[in-house]
Amino acid sequence: MFNNLRAEIKAIKEKDPAARSTLEIFLCYPGFYALLMHRLSHWLWIHSFKLLARMISNLARFITGIEIHPGATFGKRVFIDHGMGVVVGETTIVGDDVLIYQGVILGGTTTNKGKRHPTVENGVIIGAGAKVMGNITIGEYSKIGTGAVVLKDVPPESTCVGVPGRIVKSKNKSHIVDLEHNKLPDPVAEAIRSLEKQIEDAEKLIQILLDKNGICVTEDMVDEEVDCGDLLKKDSDLK
Repeated sequence: MFNNLRAEIKAIKEKDPAARSTLEIFLCYPGFYALLMHRLSHWLWIHSFKLLARMISNLARFITGIEIHPGATFGKRVFIDHGMGVVVGETTIVGDDVLIYQGVILGGTTTNKGKRHPTVENGVIIGAGAKVMGNITIGEYSKIGTGAVVLKDVPPESTCVGVPGRIVKSKNKSHIVDLEHNKLPDPVAEAIRSLEKQIEDAEKLIQILLDKNGICVTEDMVDEEVDCGDLLKKDSDLK
């Protein structure tokens, strides 16, 4: 038991540069409290003391602002940073060395009983406000961007961002405990930049064709949406 506590505290110190001492973690870290109380409520849950388990989880929510159903399963060295607004559903499975930021929801998308919440494998980082919904799997060492809505499986060692979540980076073997919010790719912005470049290239090509045929298109003609085919035809007739 004490070895597990030491491992939890060591993990917090490694993942949070603001953690200055063991005493500070004991007194000031709601994520630490929430997981301690959850481990107790989970033990009660699996030993059929379900009402008492729910009462303890409800007390933990009142104290920490973190709601974890006692049926959820957590691995070792999990750290919930700040944690306010975190919600974890009954059939959620969270692996070892997972980092969860505030506002994260690990929720379900069906009213059917059975496995209906996510499985989060080892080493995953889930950014603030992310929503991971349904019986899906987040592969080990993956990163979920801030505010992402993830509805499908995420392969191991991938980065998922956006609404709905899109896989924008894969096979990152660094395993660094840092989500780097400001460096996450934006697939929508990249698509827009690609379209802008294509339009710019097309405009250059049209200008080359016009110059080659000795055709000068004024701004007034552009405003009138002149047909370039008609211009080429007229130029051919003049020759």
